[in-house]
Amino acid sequence: MANNRRLNLKVLVVDTDFYALRALNSYLAWDRRTRVVALTTSIDGALDYIASVAPPEHPDVVLLDVEASADGETLRHAITRLLNTVKGLVILCLARRADTQLTSVAAAAGARGMLLRNELRLQLVGATIYALDHRFVVTPGIVAAARKPHDDWLDIAETLPGERAYPAMSDRIRQALWLTVVEGMPAQLAADEMGISPHTLRSYVKEGYRILETADDDGEVPDEISPLERAFMRFTALEKTRQASLKRPVVPGEHGDEDDDEEGD
Repeated sequence: MANNRRLNLKVLVVDTDFYALRALNSYLAWDRRTRVVALTTSIDGALDYIASVAPPEHPDVVLLDVEASADGETLRHAITRLLNTVKGLVILCLARRADTQLTSVAAAAGARGMLLRNELRLQLVGATIYALDHRFVVTPGIVAAARKPHDDWLDIAETLPGERAYPAMSDRIRQALWLTVVEGMPAQLAADEMGISPHTLRSYVKEGYRILETADDDGEVPDEISPLERAFMRFTALEKTRQASLKRPVVPGEHGDEDDDEEGD
C-alpha cells in the first residue's frame, strides 16, 4: 500500500459498548493517519452507514467488536457481508478474552487480525497500520491460547509488536506525558494530579519530548504535524520491527507469497 494511503485512513468502529466506542474514537482522532467515519453498535448499523454514503467515503478499515456477534457463525457471516460490500476492506477484530475458535473463524473469513483489547491499549493506530502489511495479526495472548495443529491460523499469523520502549524515560516523565499528551490535561491540572508544580511538570514534558524526538521513525511520522501530534504518535508507537514498509500488501482473500516467511521479528 502506497505511503499516502497510510494517511487519513477511514475507520468504521463497531462496538456494543457505548463507552468503548467513545474511547476508541478519541484514540483514533488523535492520530491523523486515521479518520473515524462512523461509530455503531451493530453490523446492521455498519452496513446501513456504508449504504448511505458514496464509494469514496466507504471505510478502509473496520474495527469489529467480536461481542457484536453471538457466536462463530454470526461472526463469519458479519465479516463476509462487510468484505462483500466494500472491496479491499481491512477488518480487525477486537476481543476482551482469547477465544481460539473465534480467531479461527475470523482468519478463515478474511479478517486481518484478532487483537485483545488489554494488550492493544494505546497502540490502536499502530496496530491498524501494521495490519496493512500482514495477512493476519494477533496479540500475544491470542498466540498463548492457541494449540497446534487445531489452530491452523498460527501458520499465517504475525504477532503484534509491543509498545515502543524508551529506556531513558522515567516513570514520572512518562506520567507527565500521559496526562498532557494522551489525556490532554492542561498543565495546571496535570501538575495537581502529580502533586508537583507546573514548572516541574513542564520540565518533565520538555524532557519527554526530547526523548521522543530521538526515536528512529523511518519516515512514519509526518514532518508537517505539530509537536504535540508527533509526541502522541511516538508515545503510542509499536516497537520497531524488521517489517518492510514498502512491501506489497496482502489483499484480502489473496494467498501470501513465499517471501512472507522471511518477515520476522
